[in-house]
Amino acid sequence: KLPTPLPHRPAFSGPPPPKGEDFGSAKSRPLTHHGLDASWDKKLARATLHPDFTLDLHGHSLDAAHARLDHGLAQAAALGARLVLVITGLPRPTEAADRGQRRGAIRAKIMDWIELGSHASRIAAVRPAHRRHGGAGALYLVMKKPR
Repeated sequence: KLPTPLPHRPAFSGPPPPKGEDFGSAKSRPLTHHGLDASWDKKLARATLHPDFTLDLHGHSLDAAHARLDHGLAQAAALGARLVLVITGLPRPTEAADRGQRRGAIRAKIMDWIELGSHASRIAAVRPAHRRHGGAGALYLVMKKPR
């Protein structure tokens, strides 16, 4: 008598990819979904890449954070950084009772600043940071190769 075949199971390919995050508005953001090949995404998801440059905007006012982002991206580009870690602080609370606080204001604005800023053409992609690099309170900016 032949053994009964096992049901087909797809090959294990590692942990599921991270779910997309809302980086500031409900509309789709082109920088968050395009610009990288799968190997970059895998390396970022596993935190095997280390940031070349870090910008800490957490705790600053909106105006100061925007100016610091602009200046920091210029500095990162001048240094030839490919992976920039931007620390924004945690997103706004989802609980209605907590929304009155000013928490998450930088995170709510960051994608608009990136997309409309003078450095948008230098950015290949924006991804959520690995827990090791700040998790929900940070983003990776993958810069295009200098030409």
